[in-house]
Amino acid sequence: MNSTGLHFTLITTFYPPYHFGGDANYVRQMAHILAGLGHRVDIIHDIDAYRLLSKEKNPPPIQEPEGITVFGLQSRMGALSCFATQQLGRPLVHGKQIRSILQQRKPDIIHFHNISLVGGPGILRYGDALKIYTAHEHWLVCPSHILWRHNREVCTGKQCLRCVINYRRPPQLWRYTNLISRTAKAVDAFCSPSQFSATKHREFGFSQDMVVMPSFLPDAPACTEDQDIETAARQKPYFLFVGRLEIIKGLQDIIPLFVKDAPADLWIAGTGDYENELKQLAKGSTSIKFLGQTAPEKLRPMYANAIAAITPSRCYEVFPLVVLEAFRESTPIIARELGPYPEIVQRSQGGLLFNTPQDLKQALVSVSQEPALRNKMGKAGYQAYRKEWSQTAAMTAYFKLIKQLASQRRLHKILDTLEYCSPEGQLQIPAPANL
Repeated sequence: MNSTGLHFTLITTFYPPYHFGGDANYVRQMAHILAGLGHRVDIIHDIDAYRLLSKEKNPPPIQEPEGITVFGLQSRMGALSCFATQQLGRPLVHGKQIRSILQQRKPDIIHFHNISLVGGPGILRYGDALKIYTAHEHWLVCPSHILWRHNREVCTGKQCLRCVINYRRPPQLWRYTNLISRTAKAVDAFCSPSQFSATKHREFGFSQDMVVMPSFLPDAPACTEDQDIETAARQKPYFLFVGRLEIIKGLQDIIPLFVKDAPADLWIAGTGDYENELKQLAKGSTSIKFLGQTAPEKLRPMYANAIAAITPSRCYEVFPLVVLEAFRESTPIIARELGPYPEIVQRSQGGLLFNTPQDLKQALVSVSQEPALRNKMGKAGYQAYRKEWSQTAAMTAYFKLIKQLASQRRLHKILDTLEYCSPEGQLQIPAPANL
């Protein structure tokens, strides 16, 4: 690995194998891409937090490629360490170790992701590198992270104390101070994957400007069709849902339309706390298939052969990667007209929106009975993915932001290194001059 690239430190609460998906997978994908472009990457994450929330205390280890160094924080205090961070908004137990890592490794760029239990807002002050924060959830303005008030409805106004009690979580003392506004000043740029989420942060009191930074999927070989899935799709077409089986994901609003007179089958890939209730709702239907947790290599042909991917979330998503997974396979989406979905559909023309059961039924019928419409939207979604949300598009935007921030702070080491990088961040070492 060439040592002349930039040195990144990515800080997040969860990182594989100590993770639950979502932002942890995003961070790992970013780390692998940066290392592949010729840069060095450190990961700081909190094993104590994972063990507090997971039944599997010691998941099988995974191997990281050259150029990536992982620092997993753990202590004898375990859950007490997490509770102290949750209450005080700073890494009381692991703070000394985090500072030591940053001082020894001397990163050029610190990129914060989900910091809720690895350090709270207090960690934003750590280190003197160029700092970027990506909001994968609404944690900056919401104790429950997702603006889902009282665990039953989208949040339209703060009732935080009563809300966290309904979630059976201890109130966070630091949220009743100005800790976030003070520590946010140490960050050079806050980023959001969607304009919707950036706007919501502003509406709920976060005063710092947010840069809309595109989400992405890493470059991957073309999908290899799975013969079993192809055969099943020919027998009876299907719609696809991929995600956690939780009440906020809205699958309970979809299943009744597939119990009787379904226009096609419904395949459901995922597991979760709401799974038993959903299976009970689907009882007696031969059109609904629960597939359980499904490996990524199996999901790609499922997307490719589906009529459409259904994304019925009842809550405010930030930017769901299932949309890009569908678009990458030229598969359109049918989404609830909520959160970032109107923005995504408007920009891509890659799907249909619904509000009511009647809207949803019409969308299902239209896409299943009009192949030309389905193919047109699928093609548009793919083109938008390549233009706006591919690895190349996202990395180009990311390194453009880094260059802009480094120029403002006159960080010449970063600027000099970027002179030898392509627009998407690929390190390109010039040939030695002839002697």
